[in-house]
Amino acid sequence: MRVLVITRPDPVVSLADAKAHCKVEDDSEDALIKAYVAAATSHIDGPDGWLGRALGVQVLEARCGAACGDTIRLPFPPVVELVSISYLDADGVEQMGDLADVEVLGRDLVAASSWPWVGGSSRREAVRIRYRAGYPVDDSGDSPRSTLPAAIRAAILLMTDDLYRNRGTVSPGTVTAVPMSTPVENLLAPFRVYA
Repeated sequence: MRVLVITRPDPVVSLADAKAHCKVEDDSEDALIKAYVAAATSHIDGPDGWLGRALGVQVLEARCGAACGDTIRLPFPPVVELVSISYLDADGVEQMGDLADVEVLGRDLVAASSWPWVGGSSRREAVRIRYRAGYPVDDSGDSPRSTLPAAIRAAILLMTDDLYRNRGTVSPGTVTAVPMSTPVENLLAPFRVYA
């Protein structure tokens, strides 16, 4: 199953929080710090990320063939809501599925009776399922707050600070890759999705 990002997420860590973590008080390096937050987040977020899950709310499109099985596990949780289902019929014409005919149980998509695309096109990506995934912002209280787990947020801040403080990838006299730090990996490990 191939997954594409249709709508990119908003940043899950604010510039103000990153600057406070890095103990930066002036505005002269705001663009650099924003870039480091984006780099740290993209390293672990979504279809290309190490974590195997969506962080900020984003629209993803899962593509599969008509023989997807009885239950379709949507990758990159948490799944917020289903947006649309489309498929190619036997003539190769795109059809829209009725969302009332399917149910999302956690990250599993289950048909009420049978999938609407049964007997449709046999092309590899004939079925396209769009859904919102990520940790939404809770705006029910006085001030909106992200539902992103604190450990993931802390890991992004640590990675941002590492990038800010260590602007090179090699030490004098040696050439080595810069691995993910042990504290960051330990913070993220419980949230990693392996399939």
